[in-house]
Amino acid sequence: MEVILFILLGLLGFLCWMDTRKPSGFPPGPVWLPVVGNFPQVLRLRRSLNHYHKIWQQLNQKYGSIVGLRLGRDRLIVISGWEAIREFYSRPEFDGRPDGFFFRVRSFDQRLGLVFTDGHPWEIQRRFCMTTLKQLGFGRCSMVDHIEREAAEMVKHLWSLNEKDGWIYNHNVFDIGVINVLWTLMAGRRYDLKDERLNTLMRLIHETFKIIDMSGGILNQFPQIRHILPTLSGYRPLVDAFKPLWDFLRETIDEIRQTASGESTSLIQAYVKELETCGKAKSTFSPEQLLALCLDMFQAGSETTSNTLGFALIYMLRYPQVASRVRKELDVAVGVESLPKLKHRSLLTYTEAVLCEVMRCCNVAPLAIVHRALETVHFRGFCIPKDTLALVSLYSLHHDDAVWQTPEEFRPERFLDRRNQLMNREGFLPFGSGKRRCMGENLAKSSLLVFFATFMYTFEMRLADDDSTKLPDLEGLDGITLSPKPYRIVLSKRN
Repeated sequence: MEVILFILLGLLGFLCWMDTRKPSGFPPGPVWLPVVGNFPQVLRLRRSLNHYHKIWQQLNQKYGSIVGLRLGRDRLIVISGWEAIREFYSRPEFDGRPDGFFFRVRSFDQRLGLVFTDGHPWEIQRRFCMTTLKQLGFGRCSMVDHIEREAAEMVKHLWSLNEKDGWIYNHNVFDIGVINVLWTLMAGRRYDLKDERLNTLMRLIHETFKIIDMSGGILNQFPQIRHILPTLSGYRPLVDAFKPLWDFLRETIDEIRQTASGESTSLIQAYVKELETCGKAKSTFSPEQLLALCLDMFQAGSETTSNTLGFALIYMLRYPQVASRVRKELDVAVGVESLPKLKHRSLLTYTEAVLCEVMRCCNVAPLAIVHRALETVHFRGFCIPKDTLALVSLYSLHHDDAVWQTPEEFRPERFLDRRNQLMNREGFLPFGSGKRRCMGENLAKSSLLVFFATFMYTFEMRLADDDSTKLPDLEGLDGITLSPKPYRIVLSKRN
């Protein structure tokens, strides 16, 4: 009996030792524990640092620009600093996306949509979306018209709220206007800024970004835990947030399918026609794929842009001299006859520099969407096994001392050259880089400029009386993206 026990203990010890061994040439990092890997260390750091991107930053500072970890079954590397990130984005071997329970739960236990897919299906879907959106005016004058209309509607809406309550919550006031710009192309319709259902849906979108971090968390590694800890694991909050979004998108798609005729006027209508034309001949096109694609657009098209605008106004409250210079530039460029328009862009170099500096400092997406190694890769002296996940710390890049002098300072002038013209800065990648670069980058940049310029041109703002002794926090709420904490302001019209 003792011999059997000794053998069992020895076998258990051997299995634990094997489970904690790192692959040959894997990047340095904290010691792995059996089964759970580095989850205990990550959760402990999360409690003390409050933000996931700060966890990876601390580990990068300790172990170097490439850190190797294991979260449950998945190997993970975290890349930081300009040199390592630049090389990473140049390597097509890292263009994959992760698979797993968390990444499938949002798309009916399948790999669907554009954000968390790769390979041939992703290329087909992306090509169809980009071609169709361009035909509908994406990147052209009709898209600009949508942006400018929504900015003008936003002015009316904010002023009515301000007159009604004497103040407004300003962390999320751009939500509906921002989504309307994209949704006009996606569904051929816009929503009233007072639409209560859409406001609820936007709140749910924000919640889905806060429930679990970009790695997929413990739910992705141990999905069975949802049966034991449905709330703490994030599963129940995630499903509860997604269900109304799915229902809304299904209703929209069904309505368009039933009423659409003639030439396609929206991406959904074009996709429905493609389904009717190809039937099952093209396996990558399906009703579920359309729903997942719409969810990707609905989430990605609103969250980062809206949050960036919310942070931008916090910076204007904290740096009134910058706000004053923005308004002076707007007054000269626009005059008094109309609201700012995208055609004024060449005259708004300082305003655009301010938005660039806001994106650099606030880092709404501090970690780029997680990548996956499509094959074993030799990268900067390390061997990265196939299917290893990779997180790019854009936060580290935008605060890299080697790229930015005094990166902790808010200084828009760093994006202007000697002629006061906007310049591209090496090491500024708020939309990622490479093959998986954000496909909505131009739309986001145009929306940011028009919405921000219109707000600053139209309104002066001050903190509401109850909040006037404390400036809004710049740290933000943690999640897949960072979002500004709620704050209240009082508006007054400039003209």
